[in-house]
Parts: sequence; structure tokens; C-alpha cells
Amino acid sequence: MTSVFDLAPETPVVPVVVIEDAADAVPLARALVAGGLPLIEVTLRTPAALEAVRAIAAEVPDAVVGAGTVVSAAGVAEAVGAGARFLVSPGWTERLLGAMRESGVPFLPGVSTASEVVALLEKGVDAMKFFPAEAAGGVPYLKSLAGPLPRARFCPTGGVSPANARNYLSLPNVGCVGGTWMLPPDALAARDWARVETLAREAAAVRGPAGG
Repeated sequence: MTSVFDLAPETPVVPVVVIEDAADAVPLARALVAGGLPLIEVTLRTPAALEAVRAIAAEVPDAVVGAGTVVSAAGVAEAVGAGARFLVSPGWTERLLGAMRESGVPFLPGVSTASEVVALLEKGVDAMKFFPAEAAGGVPYLKSLAGPLPRARFCPTGGVSPANARNYLSLPNVGCVGGTWMLPPDALAARDWARVETLAREAAAVRGPAGG
């Protein structure tokens, strides 16, 4: 199966979007795409989330929209039914993992320990979300996993910012990072899509080691 990392391989950052008003979904997605961030994770944390996924899938063809905070088999079905092209969970259970596999779309099950990584590798899953990244050990922790578990690749999310994103992306086992810093609450409240586009463009340029 195609990995989430293959959907937009040149994109280093996945915006993690919380949408309160579905009417904002399309202009927000267009701003992110224009800024160079086509891989968009809409979290299933609000009543508007599924409608937002549906709108982006239908009206922003250059976006690759996915659903985050997927925590149940029912959530998997709803997200894929709305048009999600990938799925992200903060953690995983056998039932949730089975539903994500059966969905037919790429997925990133969440992990925060070496044992969880090993368990997924045993099941043939090598693409994972590392969450909550900073609280779970950050760059040093992922660096320490690269030696014994080189097959695992991660999208760190949770506490990732412009200050540390380059450090994560410099690791050989990191395919991309997830973050919200290009979506400041005041810009979203003002529907300042031009500012979102500018911040997205800056985020899309974040690559390699700090200072590199």
C-alpha cells in the first residue's frame, strides 16, 4: 500500500487543521496549497470536521486532504466516506488498526514508545505518527530509535515548531512533521488567508538541519 509519505514526498510539513466553521475549509485549504503545503490533516475534533473534509475533497483538487484524530472504526468509515485520502490517529488498538488497513487509504497510527513501534513493525506497518513528539522525547528519542529500528519512519506531531522542525527533518527516520504554527488562531479568526499562505510558504521551506 502507498504510504502517507508518498502522497506528497516533497512536502516537509503537514498542517494540522482544526476547523470550527466548514465555510472556512475551502479558502483555508486553497491558502495552504498556494503556500506549498498540499497535504492537509483535518482533525475530527469539531462538528464541522467531516463537512470540511468533504468540501476540500470536492473543491480543492490540488489538496491531499486527510483526517486526523481518528480514534474508532466508525471514525475511519466516516472520514473515508467524506473523501479523506489518508488517516492519522494519536494511538492505535487492534480494532482501529484493522479498520485503517481495511479502509484502503494510507494511514499513520500513533506511537510514543519503542514497544509500540516494534508491535507495528511486526504487523508490517512502518509508517507512523510520533505523538506527542516533544513530550515523548523529541529529536533525541527519535534519533535513538533510528539505530535499532531503521525500518520505522515517523511524522512527529505535538510541540513541533519553526524552532525545532529542521532538527526533526534532519533525522533519517522522519518523513515529514505535523504542526499548527502556520495556522495562528488570530489569522483564522480574521479569515486572513493571505497570512496563512505566507506562513505556509515559510513552513514549506523548512528542511534539513538547523542552520542548513
